[in-house]
Amino acid sequence: MTYNPDLLDKAKRHPEKQKNPDRPMGKKPDWIRVKAPQGGTYGETHTIVKNFKLTTVCEEAGCPNIGECWSKKHATFMIMGEVCTRACAFCNVATGKPDELDKMEPLRIGVAVEKMGLKHVVVTSVDRDDLADGGAEHFVKTIEAIRFKSPETTIEILTPDFKKKVGAVDIVAKSKPDVFNHNLETVPRLYPTVRPGARYYTSLRLLERVKEVDADIYTKSGLMVGLGESFEEVGQVLDDMRAAGVDFLTVGQYLQPSPKHAPVDRFWTPEEFQKLEKAAYAKGFLMVSASPLTRSSHHAGEDFEKLRTAREILRAKAQ
Repeated sequence: MTYNPDLLDKAKRHPEKQKNPDRPMGKKPDWIRVKAPQGGTYGETHTIVKNFKLTTVCEEAGCPNIGECWSKKHATFMIMGEVCTRACAFCNVATGKPDELDKMEPLRIGVAVEKMGLKHVVVTSVDRDDLADGGAEHFVKTIEAIRFKSPETTIEILTPDFKKKVGAVDIVAKSKPDVFNHNLETVPRLYPTVRPGARYYTSLRLLERVKEVDADIYTKSGLMVGLGESFEEVGQVLDDMRAAGVDFLTVGQYLQPSPKHAPVDRFWTPEEFQKLEKAAYAKGFLMVSASPLTRSSHHAGEDFEKLRTAREILRAKAQ
């Protein structure tokens, strides 16, 4: 057998997926195109991330937009390590037993945000089912460190579902992030195969609870399409989100990270994304980003300004 370090690395990252049969990855359509990472500002961002020993979801999840974002000094920080306790069928983040929390990580992120001069920062994490609070306090400490080092920076968090962690959502919401994001990811019917460690209504209830704690916090959620869902099923999820008070919707095309991950059922066309975006605005979302390469934190800073403006216009009309 020929030695292939890439296959060995993937087996190490995803031991639970090695029993899966290889699924053909197929050719991507012409509209799935991204710019390759380049030097200059991209290199500066890479240097800051490495010097402060930080983890980014841009790298760990294999985000297709890393070249564009890092070239603009935008990076989504991933806290609490790079090993997840869940094994979602779509995700490229490593699965296994995580290390203990790094108590200095929040401060390092705060300093990095200050050094990068970020106006808006996105902080996400792996699932930490091994922790009593799911990592809620670590999110709070990270938010506090960013505010201490860079008080003008707006903060967006993308959290796990905190399943069975009583009070965790309240702890994080009371720290008042500007945007509280939690992705539903897919339609309820596909949860058992795509997101087996999660529960649809647990995630939906989280988003609803954030608004109950503080109605002024913007809530955000995202979906991947191309896993076998129907347009009608996606429409029902959008209705559920709006019933929970979600302000901002993101929808992007699922891209299969490896032959062992969930296969792509089909590629939605740009026209279908436009149709979905129009439908979402009609349902009452303040902000919608729907395109093949849309990801939760892609253009997050620019979209936050649009979101804030949309709320101001809506409130002015209500007066």
